[in-house]
Amino acid sequence: MRRLTGIATHRFREKASVFLTELHPAADAEARAALLSALRKREFDATHHCSAWREGAPAASAGSDDDGEPSGTAGRPMLAVLEGAEVTDLMAVCIRWYGGTKLGTGGLVRAYTEGVQGALADAQAQGLWEEVRIVRLGTIRVDLALAHLPFALLGAFPGVRILEQVFEAREASLRFECPPDLVPALDAAWRDRSRGGRIAWEPEA
Repeated sequence: MRRLTGIATHRFREKASVFLTELHPAADAEARAALLSALRKREFDATHHCSAWREGAPAASAGSDDDGEPSGTAGRPMLAVLEGAEVTDLMAVCIRWYGGTKLGTGGLVRAYTEGVQGALADAQAQGLWEEVRIVRLGTIRVDLALAHLPFALLGAFPGVRILEQVFEAREASLRFECPPDLVPALDAAWRDRSRGGRIAWEPEA
């Protein structure tokens, strides 16, 4: 998954209509509302300001808006491109100046798709992407005499990284991170190794 670090744009003309797509970092609803408001004021003479967005790592929420275009012809295809590119915490706004020639349903879908694809390509050309590493955080607690067991277990799983070990009066705790897809296997392995023990997983962000 990737996160945008700057602004990318793509502008083109289709049958007398002009399309300008902009990608902006936007991590929450407040940032998205401010962005859309600013673009509406800046391009006040445009016919439509269609949008799509994704938020979270992993992406926990997403949305789109056709802004007056026929339902499903603008926001939805824009969002589909963002989903396919596996990007997050950003908003795509495609601004259209209607030129007098109707594009039809298929033409609109193609135009709004092209707009986001072009802006994604511009972001790539500018080097505006950063990788987002998605992990789960877990803690294993054991009696002091068994402090070696979590190390032995976790060491057998590539992709696990030990964060800290804490020793208390009667127990030791080991905090670690791992890719989300390892959670079921680690749960099963620790239950087997500890004869019923459980890993305390922190909630996903």
